[in-house]
Amino acid sequence: MAAVQFCGDWFICSCDQRLLAVHSAQDRAPFEFDCGAAEKRPKKTEGDSESGGEHEGGSDRILAVAASGSGDLLALSDDSKRLVLLRRDPTWTVLSVRWLARRSTALAFTRAEDFLLVADKSGDVYSASVKEPDQEPELQLGHLSMVLDLSVSVDDRFIVTCDRDEKIRVSCSRSPYNIQAFCLGHQQFVSALLTPSGSPQTLISGSGDGTVCLWDLLSGRRLQTVELRRLVQLGDDAPDDQRLTVSRLRSSPDGCHVAVLCERVKQIQLLSLEQTEGGAALGAHVLLPLKHCPLDLTFDPRGRLWVLLNCEERPLQVYERTHGTYEQVQTSSHVGSCGSSAEAQRSSSRLEHLYVETYDNVSEYMKKKQQRLEQQSQKRSRDQSRDQNRPKKSKTKSKTESKSETNGS
Repeated sequence: MAAVQFCGDWFICSCDQRLLAVHSAQDRAPFEFDCGAAEKRPKKTEGDSESGGEHEGGSDRILAVAASGSGDLLALSDDSKRLVLLRRDPTWTVLSVRWLARRSTALAFTRAEDFLLVADKSGDVYSASVKEPDQEPELQLGHLSMVLDLSVSVDDRFIVTCDRDEKIRVSCSRSPYNIQAFCLGHQQFVSALLTPSGSPQTLISGSGDGTVCLWDLLSGRRLQTVELRRLVQLGDDAPDDQRLTVSRLRSSPDGCHVAVLCERVKQIQLLSLEQTEGGAALGAHVLLPLKHCPLDLTFDPRGRLWVLLNCEERPLQVYERTHGTYEQVQTSSHVGSCGSSAEAQRSSSRLEHLYVETYDNVSEYMKKKQQRLEQQSQKRSRDQSRDQNRPKKSKTKSKTESKSETNGS
């Protein structure tokens, strides 16, 4: 999965097993980290067992990337269950390489940047110390299904997690077993979370049901629902039954604008986050059409929107907000090469398999019953036709045969 991120002024692009960092303002030497050439996991000794029962090794493909709020720290996890922590200044340095029990699905730094939170596919969330890089990650909380994303509140009081079972959970960070609230209302898996800096008690979520919801973080009350199908303009080549799956939510540095990315949709929805007397509200929709399907997006410290496209020629495009609209701007050649280094990927859905399919058992039963009755009717018709065409035997014997039988007796 290709992904983009900003770590300070460094533009981060990850694709397959490589991560590349390029300075967006200065022509500095880029930094590259290759998971395939990174430290390998020590072989297990006799008696050791890995929790989760998964096989050893992996493809080294990067699964998740996260940058700290200050831009000083960067973390990544890969398919080999490797957790890498890097520091940006004065030069890019690998602080630690730790190993996870299971493959991760999302990463997030605390606002204080003292811990790195790691969610995995089994539903558990671990915390890895930043100040003590050699310390093993500790279990903090768990879901009954796969955790798809996580975030931390602006004041570091709460850990927000979402899962495949349509739930959003707000847990107290100091005691994660204490649940502050559940945010319930999505009809499909919750795939993206955002805690905007400009609204400390607000949570924004995106789901496979094609909606973006605004929540009160403390009470779990839903404040607003945005139906993306009313905003998105699907092209003529889009299938009639195409689902709108929110795969990414990004906030501008000032917290006033939210970019919504949907899988396999050649558009980006930009919503404004406004503060009203009754609280926060989403509004002022802007549609950004694209020629190719976007793979990921992010905002830079200046508020410009960077979009990675599924295109070999010009995979990276940058947009700047001017007079209420977003206009494309040029980037330096050394930054453009970073996007070109990401191999073009097919815009196949990485979340399609998470949908919960429903079945009408009664209709299916009646359909099979009707088929059974038709087969029985056809069989009876064939049997009757075969009986009619079969020559009939005489029921009475001839007089000659009867006399001969009598004389013989």
